[in-house]
Amino acid sequence: MHELAIHLLAWLFLAAVLAGFIDAIAGGGGMVTIPAMLLAGVPPLQVLGTNKLQAVFGSGAASWSYARHGHVDLRAQWPMVVTAALGAAVGALLATIVPTDWLRALLPFLLLAIALFFWLRPGIGDVERQRRISPTVFGLSFVPAIGLYDGVFGPGTGSFLMLGFVSLAGFGILKATAHSKVLNFGSNLGSLAVFVAAGAVLWKLGLVMGAGQWIGARMGSRFAMRQGARVIRPLLVVVSVALALRLLADPAHPLRQWLGL
Repeated sequence: MHELAIHLLAWLFLAAVLAGFIDAIAGGGGMVTIPAMLLAGVPPLQVLGTNKLQAVFGSGAASWSYARHGHVDLRAQWPMVVTAALGAAVGALLATIVPTDWLRALLPFLLLAIALFFWLRPGIGDVERQRRISPTVFGLSFVPAIGLYDGVFGPGTGSFLMLGFVSLAGFGILKATAHSKVLNFGSNLGSLAVFVAAGAVLWKLGLVMGAGQWIGARMGSRFAMRQGARVIRPLLVVVSVALALRLLADPAHPLRQWLGL
């Protein structure tokens, strides 16, 4: 068991509060929690498993908050939650046997493309647009695909879900945010089940950070509901760009290794 000092637990709790706040609005909470746990000396495999445990609390709290205010019908979303969870579980299993260097190399550029999409389309707001595919097709194709990605790798899942709900399902940005949190809850659960089976979860740390995530997510979702698209869209752009730059700055990033940087 990896034990942490009280001051490190307190620091990670605060990091989880910040992550929960950001994630409830625009996704990208792992950008805060994963580096924080690594800096605290948590082994990488336990970081991934524990991150999923604490993220369940954040996505669950945000989902409940959005549902209470009528932005998402939790009962109607259960089929998609299940497909997201199944996709994530399969992805987490694949991550143990399939090299992901190509995905790590491509991801920063996908995130930058998402940032450009939301930045260059100022008309995206809280008004719903025409749906491009049916909910059934969306739930059986796009949702499990993003769930699988979340299980294999994870960073940027919220951004991808937001893009899908806005561009394919025709949702306004606040409704897209609410539904993204519900499906992210499902993918977190699916991945978590695999990490629990592998014994890669630090329960004490995960529950402490989960409490922080719960608090931050409640604050973030309330803030998003008050401010709407005027805060969600720019924060989504900033988070996507920041995550892309952080991934590119990682010395272990495949692109840096390929270029000899």
